Amino acid sequence: MSVSWIVTLLGVIVSLLGYFLIPNNWGYGILGFGLAHILLGVLEMFRGPGKSGAGN
Repeated sequence: MSVSWIVTLLGVIVSLLGYFLIPNNWGYGILGFGLAHILLGVLEMFRGPGKSGAGN
């Protein structure tokens, strides 16, 4: 569960960085990258235990 929180928190930080860079074209990409990490972190929180990894 802690990895999900770390990914979500990093997504928030990157999204804020992208938000402040928005007049630049890089800002939109960085914002989208951060929002994707927030989404993936939240989705990971809803997965059941033992369902992580490529071999399962």
